[in-house]
Amino acid sequence: MEQELHVIFGAGQVGAPLAQALLKKGKRVRVVRRGAGVVAAGAELMQGDAGDARFCQAACAGAAVVYHCMNPAYSTNLWSTLLPRYMGNLISAAGGIGARLVVLDNLYMLGRTGGRPMNEDTRPNPCSRKGEIRALVAERLFEMQRQGNVRAVCGRAADFYGPGGRLTFFGDYFWKPVLAGKAGMSPVNAGTAHTYHYIPDVAQGLATLGCAEESTLVSAPLWMLPCQPAVPTREMTQRFAAALGHEIPLNEMPRWLLNALGLAVPMVREIKEMAYQWDEPFVVDDSRFRATFNIHPVEADEAAQATVAWARQTYMPRIK
Repeated sequence: MEQELHVIFGAGQVGAPLAQALLKKGKRVRVVRRGAGVVAAGAELMQGDAGDARFCQAACAGAAVVYHCMNPAYSTNLWSTLLPRYMGNLISAAGGIGARLVVLDNLYMLGRTGGRPMNEDTRPNPCSRKGEIRALVAERLFEMQRQGNVRAVCGRAADFYGPGGRLTFFGDYFWKPVLAGKAGMSPVNAGTAHTYHYIPDVAQGLATLGCAEESTLVSAPLWMLPCQPAVPTREMTQRFAAALGHEIPLNEMPRWLLNALGLAVPMVREIKEMAYQWDEPFVVDDSRFRATFNIHPVEADEAAQATVAWARQTYMPRIK
């Protein structure tokens, strides 16, 4: 029997472990990325620009399932141009061949919730420009699904951490100073409960949605991906400290300093817009996913140990 083809757009922090998860399920995997790079052993590599509709159609040829794991650089201007284009191209490409489209999305479109847990029924209420962009793109996806133009399902996650997560809060800017014996820096409120999604859990969740029976998804196009309960950023840091074997001092950046830096540093300005997510409890309720698929997140201590092992391997040789 010919292996079912699953095509992943995006070979970054989620696309890479997703490819491995699908290969373990016995799928044929094609990874689509803009430039050259390493993909999981056994996967195919196809290079090209997802902003090109014709290329997307060629990359999806023969696919049973297409995964959208792309995320442009963290820039509101880029998002406003590229996110609608990527989504439109993949809706057209997947819909044209009857493939299922599995989309990884974040929670920006939900805005402030007053600390109430977020689940699949939480309505969009963006309070940021990035959230508005995400809401518009998500609505287009669901509208195309309602019209029968594509078979789509969306998996949502909060902030990432874990192996491969170099551009996360627990990535380059955290681990480089920490592993050099210095304090970590939190640009946001470190004492407020916040859901952090472990990258392998996100990948496993997307693979589950891609391989699920159609009957399970036909009336449920949106899912919160599996995650550990929300904890303050300081508690996450303490978990890493236990795995590391010594304390990790954590300095919290005052809001006035974040605001001041945002005037001069573009990336800080982009982050500042989203700081509201740490001003109140930011809690994801993944109970529907767990109950439906019997999939549970990796235990918190195990995830912390794996993250520290990856950080040591990634950053220690580079620290001088």
